[in-house]
Amino acid sequence: MGTGCGKTLARVREIVHEADPEIVEEWKWRGTPIWSHGGIVCTGETYKNVVKMTFAKGAALKDPSGLFNSSLDGDVRRAIDIHEGDKVNEAALKDLIRAAVALNVLRKPRKTAAVSSAFCKEQRVPLPASGRASASFGLKSKSKPKPRRASSKRAD
Repeated sequence: MGTGCGKTLARVREIVHEADPEIVEEWKWRGTPIWSHGGIVCTGETYKNVVKMTFAKGAALKDPSGLFNSSLDGDVRRAIDIHEGDKVNEAALKDLIRAAVALNVLRKPRKTAAVSSAFCKEQRVPLPASGRASASFGLKSKSKPKPRRASSKRAD
């Protein structure tokens, strides 16, 4: 962690948890906090003189207070660079965090080949040894149909 960023990151963590008490915080990628609720909301990367809050889907969020001040050219992400001693508009930041959570929670679930074990139990589909269902367990695949054999019966 960069020198001087400890207090800033600690305050950012408080703000994130105040905005969404149900948010999950995990530390990954060499000590970077990742906040998730229905998907990644944002990260708290620390550098020498700045804490960078990168919102995974920031480009899709309205930012009426103009908090985003970094990574503005990307198609998906947006970031907020917070320097030690910066005055942060905490109310606006909490609104942005809540909007990111809402975007994650309200989005349509992706269709994937894997299905949950709850689905398998409900449909009475056997689970493979790995515990995860795949396309071959209860889902129709888009494979080629098997050729039919010619009938041995003749029409007279």
